[in-house]
Amino acid sequence: MIAFGTTKRYYGFMFERHFWKGRIARLLERRNVLWLAGVRRSGKTTLCHSLEGAQVFDCELPRVRRALEDPELFLRGVGHATIVLDEIHRLLNPSEVLKIAADHFPQVKVIATGSSTLAARRKFRDTLTGRKNTLWLLPAVLADLRDFGRPSLDARMLHGGLPPFLLGEGLDDAAYREWIDSFWAKDLQELFAVERKAAFLKFMELLLRQSGELFEATPFAAACEVSRQTIVNYLEILSTTLTATVLRPYAGASQAEIKSQPKVYAFDTGFVCYFREWTSLRAEDGGHLLEHLVLNELFAHLPPERIFYWRDKQRHEVDFVVRPMRGAKPVAIEAKSRSTAFDSSGLRAFRGRHPEGPNLVVCLDLAEPSTRRVGGLEVRFVPFAHFDEELVTLTAGGKQPPTTP
Repeated sequence: MIAFGTTKRYYGFMFERHFWKGRIARLLERRNVLWLAGVRRSGKTTLCHSLEGAQVFDCELPRVRRALEDPELFLRGVGHATIVLDEIHRLLNPSEVLKIAADHFPQVKVIATGSSTLAARRKFRDTLTGRKNTLWLLPAVLADLRDFGRPSLDARMLHGGLPPFLLGEGLDDAAYREWIDSFWAKDLQELFAVERKAAFLKFMELLLRQSGELFEATPFAAACEVSRQTIVNYLEILSTTLTATVLRPYAGASQAEIKSQPKVYAFDTGFVCYFREWTSLRAEDGGHLLEHLVLNELFAHLPPERIFYWRDKQRHEVDFVVRPMRGAKPVAIEAKSRSTAFDSSGLRAFRGRHPEGPNLVVCLDLAEPSTRRVGGLEVRFVPFAHFDEELVTLTAGGKQPPTTP
């Protein structure tokens, strides 16, 4: 088992990210190569520096790149160590380094960081299928909020979950603009060489403003003055860079269910609020932003391919449907700011077509979980503060599977 370091100071706060450190340790026990993905400023480098005994190599430095020109010599020299190759895409042939580590140096634990899925990197000639595990470092989850000294949920919603934004003092529009500029220059141009900056950034703004809605490419194409196929390509780029999440519908054999149209969610509530120009939260904003926090928590505990939404052609809807493990009955999850505002019609319509499985309503106004019958269904009402505990019980034997973007 890997040992980890003491608390790190970050933006004036002391914190440990126990949840993510535990996940890293478990994944490195299974395979010696770990791809740590996450959007810019999610805390990948800071997290890696907090791993006790880990040697961090910044691949942006010329001397590090020169040392890694001979991967075999470099890996032999580190011995039985845990090493971090930060910004590994800066290397000339990064996949070769990781492949050699996986095949010939099992005693070396290698963590490689990047702002997207590994397959997106043009330099990666080999995606290392079967040789690596992948961990998606998300904006602050509930476990992080506890480690960060419990900033309020209002702050988490309004500021977002990237540590510099959440733990900073007040809203800083310049910081959001700087993030977008850096995302364009360092992620998009290096990965995809997107040519029409104004069209792409307008699409990104519109998409994040409308986060959580059903996606249709044609209106975006008209607004951004590009083709429908270009909009589809733009969405793929945002999904690949983990900036937007495409959620597929859950459906059975019924023709009355939506089967193909996706929903798209922004990666973080802070950017939703930024693009909507919200400087404070109204009571009616809580439910919509809570959906994003619930989805963020789901991604922390379950593989994305097990998470869906549900809707039928009569507009009945369930926010999220998950299958915690293979063969499990679908879990229906609703996110509501107030438990008293829960309308069971969508849940009843869903259970009319998919009768078996747990029903959860995640709320902001409760202190303790409770189970009651609503509309003839057994429904468990869960405070958001306890939602991660509920998810642990829903996963196989309480064990958390690896998260792969």
